[in-house]
Amino acid sequence: MVRELLKKASERLSESDTPLLDARILLASAMEKEDAALIFNEPSKEQLELFENYIDKRVKGVPVAYILGKKEFMGLSFHLNEDTLIPRPDTECLVEKVIEKNNFSTPKILDLCTGSGCIGISLAKFIKGAKCDLTDISENALKMAYENSCLNGLCESTEVFRLDVLTDDIKKGYDIIVSNPPYIESAVIPTLEVSRFEPVRALDGGEDGLDFYKVIVKKAYAALEKGGMLALEIGYNQGESVKNLCKDFSVARLYKDYGNNDRVIIAIK
Repeated sequence: MVRELLKKASERLSESDTPLLDARILLASAMEKEDAALIFNEPSKEQLELFENYIDKRVKGVPVAYILGKKEFMGLSFHLNEDTLIPRPDTECLVEKVIEKNNFSTPKILDLCTGSGCIGISLAKFIKGAKCDLTDISENALKMAYENSCLNGLCESTEVFRLDVLTDDIKKGYDIIVSNPPYIESAVIPTLEVSRFEPVRALDGGEDGLDFYKVIVKKAYAALEKGGMLALEIGYNQGESVKNLCKDFSVARLYKDYGNNDRVIIAIK
């Protein structure tokens, strides 16, 4: 029965890049089983109905992460809502580079435009003694960030508060400031599949995609301690533009993602 279910579901999901994988993930969740255990179990009537509901949503294009309300990032689990972007593997490159380049024993970290909190929470998890402030303009995103900090056992290592990076001041004294801000050009957004379900406010970086970088770089320079690190995720075509904005920093370097595109810039004050 399970094989037939997955076969029929994957046929309905033919427009997905990974139809069988999507079907397996959704069935495993509906049955509350590990993927490998599916073949040895049959779904109940209630589980079957839930699975069909999941497939109906996926056929309409709803991402699996939003259907399930969660996504793994850096080996950790993160809950999502309509005001949080889905964490992606490319963003793990940002976290990995910050961990690699960190020279502070107990860094004070600020995560701007935190969304689900995946960047700041991961840094607080994997950098011993780190304390991280998770900030966003969206109250719904902040609720999710707080939930995720507790979910991953980091309520004591994180503080969550609202901050509009474009208009609010940033207090001084941070060792590391990180951000994956909105960086897609406004005119491009309507052409992208991602804009169908993910929050446009978390995608729109203005006419040239650089609105947030222009502000963040200046405010981060003022807020960082001497020797402090600014780490930013960037669009594949924004490397040199954002690097040029970091001219006041002593060092600014670009790093590639897994697809060999410019994805991270790290600047040292």
